[in-house]
Amino acid sequence: MVGISTSDDAGVYRLSPDVALVQTVDFFTPIVDDAGDWGRIAAANSLSDVYAMGATPLTALSIVGWPRDKLSFDLLGDVLEGGSEKLAEAGATLLGGHSIDDEEPKYGHAITGVAHPDHIVTNAAGRPGDKLVLTKPLGTGIIATAIKRQVASAEMTATAVEVMITLNRGAAAAMRRIGVLAATDVSGFGLLGHLGEMARGSGVSADIEYDALPLLDGISDLVDADVVPGGSLRNLKSVSRYTRFGERTRTEQIIAADAQTSGGLLIAVDAPLAAALLQALEEEGVVGHEIGSLTERTFEDGPGPVLRVH
Repeated sequence: MVGISTSDDAGVYRLSPDVALVQTVDFFTPIVDDAGDWGRIAAANSLSDVYAMGATPLTALSIVGWPRDKLSFDLLGDVLEGGSEKLAEAGATLLGGHSIDDEEPKYGHAITGVAHPDHIVTNAAGRPGDKLVLTKPLGTGIIATAIKRQVASAEMTATAVEVMITLNRGAAAAMRRIGVLAATDVSGFGLLGHLGEMARGSGVSADIEYDALPLLDGISDLVDADVVPGGSLRNLKSVSRYTRFGERTRTEQIIAADAQTSGGLLIAVDAPLAAALLQALEEEGVVGHEIGSLTERTFEDGPGPVLRVH
């Protein structure tokens, strides 16, 4: 039902008229110092793709790369314990996994979920006039770089970790209640990269209100101090081909393209249902932010549908 053609968050395969499998895989190197937190973040991030499709996670397989001669297995145990904690919170059963000896630590999961075939949420079902709602603040990529450079405060680190370990389960439940058709999660390609995929898949363009974006405290100062991930700069170069930034500063452009880990859901909702979605999110303990809207497709002089950041 869903393959690689629209760069969606997960693959979907119909098993029967009432059951579709939703499958995804994600793993990465450490982005925080605490091993347990890394495990929690990696698991939440892996689960996020299933939630973005409106599905329920069922099972997980762990993927581990570990430098056995350099780091203790006790430390790996902390990673696995943190990940297992998040899988249990999601109600997903850990079935096993695979590990290799690797010079650089890596950890993540392959996740399988299920959904009714008629209720799959994709990044290619947006429509002109849909309102865009974002469920987590931006800036985790910038703060992860600040952690690596040892310039992040303890408070900033704790806040970013809490954002990244929070499951998108409540956001997924809210959008299912409202009958949302289009969504994606905001991860490595940043807000604008994932919005660009949604625009291309849906045949639309989009307007974003920068001042409406939820941001983690202190990230503008970090960007001004050149604490910026390489991935975010690559994202900005890529999205600049089809994004019109108007008067927005380079700092603001970088933030809008910041490479996220375990970011929130970007939901496109029918305009008359936007208030109901925000209410449903609140009832699920999630703060939703209306950040813009989808529009009729325009190309101007770019290679694809145009995004405009006001």
